[in-house]
Amino acid sequence: MTGDTHNTEGDLVVSEADVGQTSNVTAPRERILVIKLSALGDVVIAMGAFAAIRAAHPDAHITVLTTRLYVDLMKASGFFDAVAIDRRPKLTNVREVLALRRFLRNSNFDRVYDLQTSDRSGFYFKLLWPGEKPEWSGIARGCSHPHANPDRDNMHSIDRIADQLAYAGISEVPEPSIAAPDIDLERFGIRSPYVLICPGGAPHRPAKRWPAERFGLLAKQLADYRLTPVLIGTEKESAELAKIDGMCPKARNLMGRTGFLDIAALAARSVLAIGNDTGPMHIAAAAGAPSIVLFSRESDPKKSAPRGIGENAVSIIRENDLRELTAARVMDEVRRRLDLEE
Repeated sequence: MTGDTHNTEGDLVVSEADVGQTSNVTAPRERILVIKLSALGDVVIAMGAFAAIRAAHPDAHITVLTTRLYVDLMKASGFFDAVAIDRRPKLTNVREVLALRRFLRNSNFDRVYDLQTSDRSGFYFKLLWPGEKPEWSGIARGCSHPHANPDRDNMHSIDRIADQLAYAGISEVPEPSIAAPDIDLERFGIRSPYVLICPGGAPHRPAKRWPAERFGLLAKQLADYRLTPVLIGTEKESAELAKIDGMCPKARNLMGRTGFLDIAALAARSVLAIGNDTGPMHIAAAAGAPSIVLFSRESDPKKSAPRGIGENAVSIIRENDLRELTAARVMDEVRRRLDLEE
């Protein structure tokens, strides 16, 4: 999916892109907007919904409104004709709020699927006042297709979005998946077989992170089985990655070298992915990697765990305090998943 980027309405950036549609449409194309702003795991979880919306509107011009961080993922999905970048302006930034309002009003959307369903995206519905509003699927007061299930906040995010779409007339929603691009492992100095390790997580939620020294112990045991531990993360996780790397010289540290699509490609070629409850593990599972995800009391796997592709694709290990989770327990699950002898 390729395209160029230009400005529209002065401030809102839109990337127009051909998604390879082949139908000959003579009537004006239906115009659809999908809203999904963040966070990474939630964006990946919505991939099945994106596919379902495209299948339900095969001839439509579909724009996704997202934040700059996820543009490449949205383009690579192949589900959208255009990607609009939301700068998430503060209400006090009148200039940018008005630019967003012009975009929403002047684009003449026939239907909006608000998959963010937040106070912010609900405010975007209000920006359409006064005048005729498009059909709107979400939870904004007064919208045409409200997700009125009183149990929505207790559902897994994947099920909640699918249920929302069912209220809007879309009944078939596949599991989230990412078609990983081809990758040259030699570019990263990697040889198969390898295990992808994601030791990071949100900096403001340290209780969701398994201690780095436990990842280091696990990496050493993986190396004993001639499995290369491949470490991914950003500079914000440099201390954790350096500790693991120092404990296991055979590990391959790719700090700062992997974008989201690189992670998907590496995951698709791995024999296993292991990590905390964090966005890259959602990418790994959606790209088809057999996965082990570590949860603490800080998040509920019943509401937010990756599901992966196929039956039993994802193993969940949960310990209220991840400092109590031993490397031996995780390694036992690795042996079970990979059928390794003790």
